[in-house]
Amino acid sequence: MKNIKKYVWLLAVVLLAAAGGGILYGKVLDRFFPLKYEEHIERYSKEYKLDKYLVMSVIRAESRFNHTAHSGIARGLMQITDDTAKWIATQLGMEYFPDMVEEPETNIKMGCYYLSYLTKHYGSVETALAAYNAGMGNVSSWLADSRYSKDGKTLSDVPYGETKRYVERVKKLVFIYKKLY
Repeated sequence: MKNIKKYVWLLAVVLLAAAGGGILYGKVLDRFFPLKYEEHIERYSKEYKLDKYLVMSVIRAESRFNHTAHSGIARGLMQITDDTAKWIATQLGMEYFPDMVEEPETNIKMGCYYLSYLTKHYGSVETALAAYNAGMGNVSSWLADSRYSKDGKTLSDVPYGETKRYVERVKKLVFIYKKLY
């Protein structure tokens, strides 16, 4: 409930700033809900049949639109690991090189491909987001466990708190990005 109140408060601030003037609105938007690389997001979300607001939200949640972001073993806008990047490069017929994931267009292309792959594989955006965060191996084991999935196809619960919060945060960000942009 606390997180929902935080997002509602931020949305209210943004809307009030919009009513108060364009300059303040722009600064608030840039600070809390940035949007960069829009051309690449549009292109690859369309190519891989994803909601562009979902892609914006994943980027916001993963890196806050910082193309040099590092979090452990993942890098770039959509926080792709080297192993995943190698696999995606093979799938897309691209030559892999280690720093490619920090190049914004390449990262967005690879992230969109992977998110689309996960969505098709699991048949659900929420499950795809869980796999994007926790890995396919974890999600597949959760789906096979009756404590977390009643039908083996849909997650009824996510045992990793971080992943559960990640899925909810991205869903909230999708709502906000749709309202703002």
